[in-house]
Amino acid sequence: MNGPISRMIAHTVGMNHSFATQAVHAGREDLAELGVHAPPIDLSTTYPAVDSHVEADRISRFAAGLQPPGSPLYSRLHNPTVGRFESALATLEKAEAAVGFASGMAALTACLLAAVAAGKPHVVAVRPLYGGSDHLLNCGLLGTRISWAEPGRVGDAIEADTGLVIVETPANPTLTEVDLAALAAECGEVPLLVDNTVATPVTQRPLEHGASIVLHSATKFLGGHGDVMGGVVACGEEFAVRLRQIRIATGGILDPFGAYLLHRGLATLPVRVAAQSATAAELADRLADDRRVSVVHYPGRSPRRPGQMESGGAMLSFEVVGDATRVVAAVGLITPAVSLGSVDSLIQHPASLTHRIVEETDRQSCGVNAAMLRLSVGLEAVEDLWADLDQALKAA
Repeated sequence: MNGPISRMIAHTVGMNHSFATQAVHAGREDLAELGVHAPPIDLSTTYPAVDSHVEADRISRFAAGLQPPGSPLYSRLHNPTVGRFESALATLEKAEAAVGFASGMAALTACLLAAVAAGKPHVVAVRPLYGGSDHLLNCGLLGTRISWAEPGRVGDAIEADTGLVIVETPANPTLTEVDLAALAAECGEVPLLVDNTVATPVTQRPLEHGASIVLHSATKFLGGHGDVMGGVVACGEEFAVRLRQIRIATGGILDPFGAYLLHRGLATLPVRVAAQSATAAELADRLADDRRVSVVHYPGRSPRRPGQMESGGAMLSFEVVGDATRVVAAVGLITPAVSLGSVDSLIQHPASLTHRIVEETDRQSCGVNAAMLRLSVGLEAVEDLWADLDQALKAA
């Protein structure tokens, strides 16, 4: 068989392919049929709507959270480039669907609003979480009611109107791991939402361990280059319908150029995370042997791990003897900045920045103290990174 149809079949990616192959080809299955090699970017904000009667029905279907084929009508309803990224991420997380948002916080907001709209405003969460997530849950702006619980006590905190259980594992910034299978068992029928930003689907796929919903700040490892902001939720189609309804009403859709960059980032995600994780593990070992460091937090060093991560990942945190903020001020190669998951290494002081908006007593209770620094390991040579850390630690 010759022609575009045979080429399209040859480029179809399925679950029988390896994760690395899926990362390269997911969301690109129709490119040969289109006669192009790179995914196109659809920047249209509006689309022709000649038959008003037909389009009226399609508008109603979009508003109901469905995605009818054909013209998106208006880019707040849907965008083909965003759809490609969503399809690819759903493949990597082994989910029925994925829904893209303008940021990770927009994605979490939509999940909380979906719970509130379903009459389930109570949320049970496990600390630590990313500081912005913690703040959103605690501030009550969305009509939610929050109960904080330790793993093993989550079941006791669940009430009749509990709509979500939320956990981040490995946690930001302590890198604490939570056993997802055990936690899912505690949740019973309540959906378990897992923030998988730090782990990425390369090292951990929460749906395989009993979670119902997976959230990413796509700004981080999925994009991977510090030049795009976005969020995405991977889940079942039923929950995706509710999220799309909220996204249409609130206007929180991911922009098409951002979706293009995120989709491109997925292709190199496995090789980036593998290289970054190897360097992070080496740096964790060296820091653990350094007298200027009191504690190192890195999943790969934990003797009692749940076994759900395929590697220790590219993030670590450590507590210094002396003034941690002076270490941040003294780095030269490593960038002192918030965020994580970029090709270049970033270091920051969580108590001052990412977790500043969390109450001090809450920060302390979950291990985020003034001595802690969080390091997002990039693709630089390990010896160059170690030389920079070594000279910066002397400043402390």
